[in-house]
Amino acid sequence: MKSQLRTLFLVLAGFGIYYALQKLYFKPIKEYLDGLTHDGLASYILTYLLIGIPIIIATKLIRPNLSLGENFGLRAPFLTALGWALFFALPMLLGGLVLNGLSDTLVWRNVVAGTLIAALVEEIYFRGFLFGMLYKYTKAGFLTAIIFGAVIFALGHLYQSNESMEMLGIFGITFMGAGLYAWLYVEWDYNLWVPIFLHTFMNLAWTLSDMGDSALGGLWPNILRAGTITLSIVGTLIYKKKTNKPLKITKHNLFIQTES
Repeated sequence: MKSQLRTLFLVLAGFGIYYALQKLYFKPIKEYLDGLTHDGLASYILTYLLIGIPIIIATKLIRPNLSLGENFGLRAPFLTALGWALFFALPMLLGGLVLNGLSDTLVWRNVVAGTLIAALVEEIYFRGFLFGMLYKYTKAGFLTAIIFGAVIFALGHLYQSNESMEMLGIFGITFMGAGLYAWLYVEWDYNLWVPIFLHTFMNLAWTLSDMGDSALGGLWPNILRAGTITLSIVGTLIYKKKTNKPLKITKHNLFIQTES
């Protein structure tokens, strides 16, 4: 019990400090690094690494015997995750290109920052750390472990609109996305590359085909997104059946983890 309370404290403290740094100091740190590197993309990556130090420290304190890669699920099969995630994202990638074509306002550095880097940061810090540490090392159930991070993850996307109804839609979409990525993380044996790559490809489809100015999107973008979400769920269930692996998320661990 003491170990679980210690883990809970370290997770909340580590993430809380990171989140405060992100909100208060991300911009000044990045601007300072811009002057040193003269490379906006490099300073963007470095800033996230610097403000993520509290998470790294907390992770090592929680499980000092494991590497960061092992703790977060980054030592898992890379190519397998890439292939499945690309397959899951096909409805959005291909559908977006068919419907909207390729955007003529693309800047490759912005594309990389908004797709791969954004997905890496959000999945490592939110899923690998905030959700993963709570779910793996405490008795918190799936929904219990996900709720805090999912709410923050969703609230972090509300800057995309000032209209109340649209903000509510953005909140709902991103909240469900956080739940999907956490579910995939667990069911793919804590292979964080699966949600990282799926998140990347979904962001990429949105950007390449200019599907909308916010995460909410219109009718067709959401139909395509629903296709990708459905394919990722069905594909995961087929993978579990083919490999004879039982589902990890069940009624026995939704709120509190108990023996099945």
